[in-house]
Amino acid sequence: MSDAARVGLVIVSHSALIADGVVQLAAQMAGDVRIASAGGNDDGGIGTSFERIGDGIAQADGGAGAVILCDLGSAILTAETALDFLDDDQRERVLIADAPIVEGAVAAAVAAQGGDAVDAVLAAAESAGGVYATKGQSTPAPSGASAAAGYTRSVELRNHDGLHARPAAEFVKLAGTFDATVTVDGISAKSLLSIMGLGLTRGAVVEISSSDDAAGTAAVDALVALVESGFGEA
Repeated sequence: MSDAARVGLVIVSHSALIADGVVQLAAQMAGDVRIASAGGNDDGGIGTSFERIGDGIAQADGGAGAVILCDLGSAILTAETALDFLDDDQRERVLIADAPIVEGAVAAAVAAQGGDAVDAVLAAAESAGGVYATKGQSTPAPSGASAAAGYTRSVELRNHDGLHARPAAEFVKLAGTFDATVTVDGISAKSLLSIMGLGLTRGAVVEISSSDDAAGTAAVDALVALVESGFGEA
């Protein structure tokens, strides 16, 4: 899939340094996604710029759409003004996320890298708002399923920094290639921010599980193998 076929991101901040930093972080998760920085006012000072946001949309939207993430309310107002100047077709595929700019950008970048459509990328960004509330909570097993009926393997994290941003993104990307429902210590293996919210460090033993049949077994085995590889960091 080309970068033009993926949804892009536009990072809007009152500070050019903040916008550039978020772009740099998100790009570590999604090397094939167009991520544009639209920080600061027209002179590079603190503020927002209609023209910079418009240029960012043009850079990020290769045809599949773009999701805009903003740091403060006035940035949203400027972004909404920029949308008013798009043609009808493009306006329908450029969406503004109600999400924290850093966590939302990371989650959206991973979804876009995986080839999700613009609505799904938006949903991924907006799911970041409640990530810390999920820490330590378990995902209930599907109705009629039990732990005994599923497939579970335990594996120890051996890479030096545990499931920090880059390996967590690799883990979630791999999980997303399977149709099966998979969990890590009861948390969805396909939710980057939920996985990162677990705070898993080197030496932690995690349980990777699925109640799905053959597809679940294959997914669990593949994820265990990735963890055992040390994500190239061990």
